[in-house]
Amino acid sequence: MAKLYFSFAAMNAGKSTILLQASYNYRERGMHTLLFTAAFDNRAGVGRIASRIGFDCEADLYSPGDDLFERIRRAHDEQRVACAFFDEAQFLTPDQVWQLARVVDRLKVPVMCFGLRTDFLGKLFPGSAELLAIADELREIRTICECGSKATMVVRMDNAGNVLTQGEQVHIGGNETYVSLCRRHWEERVGRWPQAAIVVDPFADDDDMEPQAAE
Repeated sequence: MAKLYFSFAAMNAGKSTILLQASYNYRERGMHTLLFTAAFDNRAGVGRIASRIGFDCEADLYSPGDDLFERIRRAHDEQRVACAFFDEAQFLTPDQVWQLARVVDRLKVPVMCFGLRTDFLGKLFPGSAELLAIADELREIRTICECGSKATMVVRMDNAGNVLTQGEQVHIGGNETYVSLCRRHWEERVGRWPQAAIVVDPFADDDDMEPQAAE
C-alpha cells in the first residue's frame, strides 16, 4: 500500500544519504523513481542531491508554485513510477504536501520526503508542519550533539562563529554554517538560558507579593 513518509532530522544526520540509497535499491531492481529537490537550494549544484559521504544523483527541481501532483501524474503516465523522493522537504508549501498526499491516495505511488523539522529559531517549517500533520509514517533520523546526546535542534552561525538569533527562516548561500545540538545546548547557545533569577521579598504582604527580577 502506498504511503506518504516523512523522515526528519537535524542537520548532518545523513538524510540525503538514506534517500539516495533507497532510490538506488528501487532502481537496482529495475524500478523507476523520481527524485526532486528545491530549485533555490544549489549547494550541491543545480538539480543535484548530494550526501556528505560523496554520493550524488541528478534530481528534478521544484518551486513553490509547482503542482507536484500534476508533474508526477504526467511522469507516471509515461513510465510507471515506483516511488517519488523529495529532498529538503521542509521547503515544500503546505499545498504541495497535500498534492503529494494525492499522489499517494489517487495514483498509488509512495512518496518519501526527507527534511528538517525546525529552523535555527526552533520554529517548524510550514512544509514540515504539514507533513507532521498528515504523513502516514514519521521517521526520525538521529544525529548527535557535541555532548553526545541526541541532536534535535540547529543553530545558524556567521563566518566569525557568532550564533545568529534573527534572520529569514529560509536562507541558502552566504557564509552561514549550521550546527546540530540537543535542546539543552541549543537553548544555551541562542541565549534563552540561563534566565534572570526570580526573587521574592519575604517581608511583603501576601496580597502584595509579586516576583521581581534580580538585578
